Amino acid sequence: MYFLGIDFGTSGARTCVIDAEGAVVAEDARDFGRLEEYERAGIWREALWDLVASLPPAIRSQLSDIALDGTSGTVLACDEELAPRHPPLLYNDGRAVIEAALIAKTAEPGHPAAAVTSGLAKVLWLKKRLGLTGARLYLNQADWLSGLLTGRVGMTDYHNALKMGLDLDALKWPAWVEYLADVDYLPVPIAPGARLATVSRPRARYLGVNPGCMVHAGTTDSIAAFLAAGVGHSGDAVTSLGSTLVLKLLSDSRVESVAHGVYSHWFGDRWLAGGASNAGGAVLRQFFDDRQLAALSKKIDPAVASPLDYLPLPKAGERFPVSDPALEPRLTPRPVDDAEFLHGLLESLARIEVCGYRLLKELGATPAHRIETAGGGAQNPAWMHIRRRLLGIPVARAAHTEAAYGAALLARDGPHCFVSPATRGHRL
Repeated sequence: MYFLGIDFGTSGARTCVIDAEGAVVAEDARDFGRLEEYERAGIWREALWDLVASLPPAIRSQLSDIALDGTSGTVLACDEELAPRHPPLLYNDGRAVIEAALIAKTAEPGHPAAAVTSGLAKVLWLKKRLGLTGARLYLNQADWLSGLLTGRVGMTDYHNALKMGLDLDALKWPAWVEYLADVDYLPVPIAPGARLATVSRPRARYLGVNPGCMVHAGTTDSIAAFLAAGVGHSGDAVTSLGSTLVLKLLSDSRVESVAHGVYSHWFGDRWLAGGASNAGGAVLRQFFDDRQLAALSKKIDPAVASPLDYLPLPKAGERFPVSDPALEPRLTPRPVDDAEFLHGLLESLARIEVCGYRLLKELGATPAHRIETAGGGAQNPAWMHIRRRLLGIPVARAAHTEAAYGAALLARDGPHCFVSPATRGHRL
């Protein structure tokens, strides 16, 4: 019996297959490359089929459960057959300025759906352009991908639903969302990890998958990375060093601040507080490839502070620790020495992380006492050393750094991933 996790991130998709004990038995990945807007949905669908079909036949025939994660706030407008009616709007798309302002006037104060990059702002932006009959469903990325597997649509997990306006106390769409968006066009919120349906018969035959394989409600890519890290105590945190910089902190208190891009996710009997910056590995890749990053990092003395002070955004706009869609990058002056330049970039990224955790504490979250690191940046020793120096608390590389492993755990354990053993069953 095997459990499959599929992670859809910014630059590619990954799979991880585990057995009942959690041991990894297979992994694979697909790189999206540089995509035009109109290509996104088709490439995502193609990657999904390819990754599942590429699993060894012995694994596919004994595949018990599947869970997917996707980028938070990425929205697709679809018809009943899941055909997109508009190119997907990505997590960092900031064009819904007018819609976000309308949400801010209507929503409860501080709700993350009021952010310009929220899922709900994108839904309203799309509805305005597609009209009442232009689309039948507005889905998060993970919802859409799961629907492709099952043939059943219209459900979303609590984590992806948050930025669409989910009421975290009642775990349903509140009246103000119904007023703005008409919930008939929105998916029904359910617990992450809850059973959706088995893989559809035609799809199971096409992919060579066990026809009884169950697909579970998914989560966001950063929460999947948090699950992969295997932490479970209040004050434990996970920083994902991927294309973007994402902070997640397990907290006894719920904290939110639209002005700072801070929000808390449902996590059973506790809260997962944090935020996602637009800064991250994508900025590094604007200047260096993987080989150059590895070589230049070896020339850096991470124990010495860099005098350079950058705001390493890939383009204008920031989400966290300040929410400002017009914030401009600052990537000058650039030294002649590329190693010095990289040192400055890594140190500036670490300062954003420091600011983020300090902000969460100031807002009332449980203070971070240790940080596990996920994502590709966890492989860079210089970056890790710089972060330890600036953060001043233990920083380690997580035993499992890929979100796909967390999605596989979600497939195996379902909603029980999100509660402590003492309160298992609470709010599920």
